[in-house]
Amino acid sequence: MVLKRVLYLGYYFKKMNWAKYRKFINYASKTSAKSKWQLFFKSIIDSLRFNISPLEYFLFHFYEKSSEEKDKWAGTGFMYEYQRLMNPVKCRGTLLNKANFLNHNASFISHKWMEIRNGDFESLKGFVDTVKGKKIVLKNIAGNCGIGVQVIDTNKTPIDDIINLAKTHNLTLAEEFINQHDELNRLSPSALNTVRIFTQIVGDDVVILGARLRISVNSSVDNLAAGNMAAAIDEKTGVVTRPAVYSDITKEAESYHPVTGVKIVGFQIPYWDLVISEVKDIALHNKENRSIGWDIAVTNDGVDFIEGNHDWCKLVYQLPVNQGLKGELKKYLHDA
Repeated sequence: MVLKRVLYLGYYFKKMNWAKYRKFINYASKTSAKSKWQLFFKSIIDSLRFNISPLEYFLFHFYEKSSEEKDKWAGTGFMYEYQRLMNPVKCRGTLLNKANFLNHNASFISHKWMEIRNGDFESLKGFVDTVKGKKIVLKNIAGNCGIGVQVIDTNKTPIDDIINLAKTHNLTLAEEFINQHDELNRLSPSALNTVRIFTQIVGDDVVILGARLRISVNSSVDNLAAGNMAAAIDEKTGVVTRPAVYSDITKEAESYHPVTGVKIVGFQIPYWDLVISEVKDIALHNKENRSIGWDIAVTNDGVDFIEGNHDWCKLVYQLPVNQGLKGELKKYLHDA
């Protein structure tokens, strides 16, 4: 186990966002009265001890926590091992590839989409014609965290420019832009604000591990990693229960949207019973992957699914409730 965690540490250093790490260590030093060197060494020690990345030492505010509290948090190492067990590599094909996901789950998908095959970017012309002047979304078919996503108004952008953009950035999936429910648009109109629900298959049942509302802040995507917010949702009622948080530890949680001023705490997600019913159905349709993070759009007409994530984010899961939830996941290890 020690060797494995040392190897993980090497991986974390290789993938580290050093600018963010320096920003966080400076902030933590000022707020905790600990020196930067202390924090640096503690982040390494706790990475090895609690199976987290050094960056997560700051994201989880470990510099303020006791050892007992730290042990409750699920970090990158634990999540990698958990999700590899729950979602075997050989079963992930329908989740890793967005086109495979849309094909496999076609009965749960309401919006139009197309895959650009064999470099035939000219086929976008036909797709743009079918959406009749609406916005479209271009994505990398294997992308994540909203990286590279382009939202294009087809009324304002010439088709040749759309094709060149897709070709230049290898954006091989085109989707009809989903118009979110009026209430969600009132909360934050800059992007499609999705509900993230974490499901766990236990036998023939679906357990809801948690639900979060991902909220855009002057952004064309709603991902936490892109500087946006996430808020906890009561799984029974669909009501947001706590202020929305950023993954940037230097920013305070928000009870009201910083741009629109709409109150976040107490916000009711529309069609909540339908959201829960549909996510349980789609989870059972994908039983070979037992633990999935679903991105769900809520529209004026109901529910639409964007994607399912086999490597769903431990930050979106834990930060909005300010609680380590590793214990909740460990309950299901005996079934693996």
